[in-house]
Amino acid sequence: MEGDTERDTAPEKAETKEEFVKVRRRDLERLTTEVMQLRDFLPKIVNGDILGTFQKLDAVESSLEKKEEEIEQLRMDCEHFRARLETAQADCMREKKEKLELRQQLNEAKQQLLQQAEYCTEMGAAVCTLLWGVSSSEEAVKSILGGSKAVKFFTITAQTMESFVKSLSEDMKQQDLDSEENQFVLALAGIVTNVAALACGREFLVSSSRELLDTMMHLLGDMKPGLCNKFKVLMLMSLYNVSINLKGLKYISESPGFIPLLWWLLNDPDSEVCLHALRLLQSVLLEPEVLARAGAEVRETLPFQRIVALAQSRHAELQALAKELLEDLKVFEYEA
Repeated sequence: MEGDTERDTAPEKAETKEEFVKVRRRDLERLTTEVMQLRDFLPKIVNGDILGTFQKLDAVESSLEKKEEEIEQLRMDCEHFRARLETAQADCMREKKEKLELRQQLNEAKQQLLQQAEYCTEMGAAVCTLLWGVSSSEEAVKSILGGSKAVKFFTITAQTMESFVKSLSEDMKQQDLDSEENQFVLALAGIVTNVAALACGREFLVSSSRELLDTMMHLLGDMKPGLCNKFKVLMLMSLYNVSINLKGLKYISESPGFIPLLWWLLNDPDSEVCLHALRLLQSVLLEPEVLARAGAEVRETLPFQRIVALAQSRHAELQALAKELLEDLKVFEYEA
């Protein structure tokens, strides 16, 4: 039995046997120190990394939220601008429609105005043509001048003549003699001529319608040679008639540029224009009081050779008047 006991206890001793390793004390102490250090610092290091990671994560989440807010704001702004764009487009379409309607109304108004202007021109031409014929009567002229609208009529006449000349094209070669505008201004000029043919008419024009006289002299200098010849002739006839009145002659001859205007008209290719320009010049030369003032300018600038050429014209009346004027000029030079 003892032998059995010994066999049974032998394995228990083998199981409880521990193995040991020899380590020097110094190494053990160093190892212990390192272990202690790791136990102290490892949690701090690990916790710091985790904390830094969490902080970065929070920052990223905050940035993400901010970006989302910005995106939302941009989306709202986009919706706002889209709404404004749609409103602006609607307003633009409405304005385009309104402008189209206004343009149509403007075109209609222009058309109506054109029709009214044509009607007024036709009416003015008809009335003034009738008045031109009536004004050949002395009683009719006196009746016209005695009315309250006489001054206004001659003011409008001056404005109408000026407007007509301004409307002429720069490259206009010939005039439409049958146009209503042409007939209108010719009738006005004819009325002025008939009024100036009477002593009372000349006095009225010199006293109350000098603007008309100034306008006619200005227009005669503005129109090109060979253009609107009948209109020029009527205005020259009016000025000649006014020059019969001494005050009228003084006013006309003292107007700036009057003498150069005569020389300009004497070079016109139309014989009738030259004829009436010579008559006006002769009226100046035959009045001593006027000649005393304008004589020096006449002597210095007189286009003598042009008058000599006109004295050889095939136009009998122009030729006779030019020769007569040459005789007057001889006396004029002798007296000078």
